[in-house]
Amino acid sequence: SVAPGKKFKCSLCTKVLKKIQALAGDDPDEEAVAAALQKGCRALGRTMGRKCQWLVKKYQSEITNGLQNGDMPQDICTAIGICRS
Repeated sequence: SVAPGKKFKCSLCTKVLKKIQALAGDDPDEEAVAAALQKGCRALGRTMGRKCQWLVKKYQSEITNGLQNGDMPQDICTAIGICRS
């Protein structure tokens, strides 16, 4: 069987999360993360933005928790099964 995020590349996931992490700032609360998720996807343009929206919808709680815990984008992408550890 194929991992859930297989069509979604590791490099794309980390790029998206780096952008979101930068927008959320240091020590973000849930609202800051939610705003960054929206803004981050829009900033990536149409094609990437669509993939970003899918990623955010599917893994919002994992991404939010990871960012609030100060996890690195690579680690978050690994945790949701898109990157290999």
